[in-house]
Amino acid sequence: MQPTHRSRRILLPARTWFVYLSLIVALGLSYIPTGLLPGVPDWVALVLTFWAIREPLRAGMGAGFVFGLLVDIGHGAAMGQHALAYVVLCYLATSVSRRVLWFPPPQQALHVLPMLLVAQVIMVLVRLLAGAEFPGWWYFLSSFTSIVLWVPLNFLLLLPQYQPVERDENRPI
Repeated sequence: MQPTHRSRRILLPARTWFVYLSLIVALGLSYIPTGLLPGVPDWVALVLTFWAIREPLRAGMGAGFVFGLLVDIGHGAAMGQHALAYVVLCYLATSVSRRVLWFPPPQQALHVLPMLLVAQVIMVLVRLLAGAEFPGWWYFLSSFTSIVLWVPLNFLLLLPQYQPVERDENRPI
């Protein structure tokens, strides 16, 4: 039996402005007041993980630190709580990026889940060290809703890269 190979499309490199625009949109989504509603995904962590896997040179630990501080400021959290978690998240994502990209998006989501859970554990530990109460086990539900959104987010963020700069009728791809 011969293995079946799916045809893979060659993607254009992501544009830096698009990477940061998507991170700014995720930051705006994270600023929406949801109260204590469980299961709301951490949009910045999700988009940052995506770009740290796809484009580790454009969105790495430095971007994780800056956007983590912006999330801390916007949420009124302990300064550096999200920054530390996002730096660790970007480190984990860039360290496994080559392996994760071999899998289709649904299987990539299974690789992303432990990274998001580690980031959330770091945030909980920082809160506990600062004297806050344990937020409850429902707090970790957002990692699971994030991996459900991984496949549509993957499609949405890769959409601009599928378009060739100039259309050529004689080009086979």
